[in-house]
Amino acid sequence: MIQAFISSQRAAATVIAFILTYFLAVTLGRFFKRRAGVPLGFFSQIFCLTLAFYAAITVYGVHADWRNHLGAALVLLSPAFIVAFVNHFLWDLYFEKKRQTPIPHILREIFALIVFLITLLLVLSFGYHAEAQLKGLLAGSGIAAIILGFAGQNLFGGIIAGIQLQISRPFRVGDWLQVGERFAEVMEINWRSTRLRTNDGIYLDIPNNEIVRQTIVNLHYPTQVHAMRVRVGIDYKTPPNRVKDALMRATKNAELVLKDPPPKIFLVDFADHAVIYEIKFYMGNHAAINEVNDAIRTNVWYELKRQQITIPFPIRTLHLERRPRDRGGEDQEQAREILRGEPLFQCLGDEQLDALLQHSRLNHFGRGERLIEEGAEGDSMFVLLRGSANVSVAKNGAALSVGTLHSGDCFGEMSLLTGERRTATVRAAADCYVLEISKPVMGEVIRQSPECLNQLSELLAKRKMETEGIIKDAHLAQNEAAKQREYSATFLRRLRTFFEL
Repeated sequence: MIQAFISSQRAAATVIAFILTYFLAVTLGRFFKRRAGVPLGFFSQIFCLTLAFYAAITVYGVHADWRNHLGAALVLLSPAFIVAFVNHFLWDLYFEKKRQTPIPHILREIFALIVFLITLLLVLSFGYHAEAQLKGLLAGSGIAAIILGFAGQNLFGGIIAGIQLQISRPFRVGDWLQVGERFAEVMEINWRSTRLRTNDGIYLDIPNNEIVRQTIVNLHYPTQVHAMRVRVGIDYKTPPNRVKDALMRATKNAELVLKDPPPKIFLVDFADHAVIYEIKFYMGNHAAINEVNDAIRTNVWYELKRQQITIPFPIRTLHLERRPRDRGGEDQEQAREILRGEPLFQCLGDEQLDALLQHSRLNHFGRGERLIEEGAEGDSMFVLLRGSANVSVAKNGAALSVGTLHSGDCFGEMSLLTGERRTATVRAAADCYVLEISKPVMGEVIRQSPECLNQLSELLAKRKMETEGIIKDAHLAQNEAAKQREYSATFLRRLRTFFEL
């Protein structure tokens, strides 16, 4: 009777242990699932049932061998909880939400596999250490793990390097990098490799474990503004300061070169056949590097040509050149015809006009270059022999186009005769060939023909009155004449002062 009572109590305790354990395990799982958002799936239910059953047989006092197997199964089900908590708190909350670093799914799966394998090895080592067969299995699994480790070395190395790149974020999609000798834009960063695209549209797929071993130069960090350099060799006979001024003008006039920070010019080497200068300039998006280099080098050629600065041939090269037919006479004849039709020069005789042309310079300007700039100081005028140019003035912070110059047009005469600042910007629409008449040349001609001063002052006064829009009505003729005399006298004084007569 007593034995039956004890058995019934043990059975009741077993049932109560099963129910309480299952209820507590399920309640705890629902708490983490609803409050913390931990996704616990099918394996959590199996784990709760297994745990409750194990607690029940422990209370009942079962000591059979299959109880150890049940405990091993319980331990093998526990990695599901570890993986769920790591996925939620580490991968999702910390990396993806806080660090904005996406974690590849394959990494999550590999982590889950490693946790399960470690748990399995622990169960086999401590729960079944007496079984010789299992010892052989452990030895075989160790050998297999070593083989798999060697086989997947590059794969796992790429994954680990990809994680390192995602965490440290040395570059992002859209950045331009210098990897070795190549410049390329980052198109994609995945768990295995980084995809880049060069300026030529060539795609590079570099494994992450290789790219992390190189020095990564990010041209777009922390901003897109970065410096690049172009080298030019110049003749030894030219003074360095003159070369630097010419290279600075050419660089500043190049499209896409940033004004701030300003360009810099360095003398970097005395080579065998030339003095080497380096142009340091700043640009924005590196995708335009070819266009920027082309614009700088093109402007350098034209500027050095105008300044009669030579880019020498290597001294080890024998350079034979036949001189082309001299077109200087044709150019001067064309300029003479243009100036003969210009009212400013009608007071000059043939000898004075020939002297003016003989001592004036012929210059080349490339497409897009500024011949003169609004607001700049000037003491020369230009005769456009070949090409075309656009004329613009600044208005409300924008350039307003006011006309186009063609072959045969003259411009800049007010700066030549009075030293006034340039009133407009003239930019070459195509390659231009111009004759530039400077103040010293014009001053010498005027000294030989002082009678031209009165005619020039009257002509400048007339142009000023036309610019101001003075009406030439009959009843205002007297005022107009007085204004004409006043302006003529003013310009005559300015001409004498400017040319120091």
